[in-house]
Amino acid sequence: MTVTVQLADGASLSWHAAGVRKVYLESFGSPPWEESEDRAEAYLERLARDVERPGFTSALAVAGSEVVGFAAAWTTPSPFPSGRCYPQAAAALGARRTEEWLCGGLEVDELAVGEAARGCGVGRGLLETVTGAVDDGRCWLLTSIRAEPALRFYRRLGWHQVTHPAPSGRGAAVFLGPRHPAELPF
Repeated sequence: MTVTVQLADGASLSWHAAGVRKVYLESFGSPPWEESEDRAEAYLERLARDVERPGFTSALAVAGSEVVGFAAAWTTPSPFPSGRCYPQAAAALGARRTEEWLCGGLEVDELAVGEAARGCGVGRGLLETVTGAVDDGRCWLLTSIRAEPALRFYRRLGWHQVTHPAPSGRGAAVFLGPRHPAELPF
């Protein structure tokens, strides 16, 4: 399979919405996420708004005319957001680290690779494409601590997990990019 990974603007994402939706469901339709068809539609609606965020960047992986992966990222605002999993991340890191490490950094919001393209370097290509222009290396992301393949993938690429699971074994983990200037371990 020959795959091309390239930056994508809002018009490209809109044009390829059906492919993004398909990859979203292949990536997030099973445990630990178990996203539904409705949630995939909601993601496309959110993505259409996200293109307006400061620092928004995205990439598509395409084989022929078929979308086989996508990634989206943006600059994390200050003050730190209070929706979704953000409060959990802020509580785990503390106010100072949250502000210094995450605010103003590039947050990789979604990274998804379709089933047929997994294990071919597509995820690496998408991640490098959306984070490559960050001169100071301040990139970060959240992922489910129950998503073992994702955790292994990020670790293999040199990303550093800086939060740890709750005793219940649920929740999200914050990863910092391999060139992030945070002094680790903390």
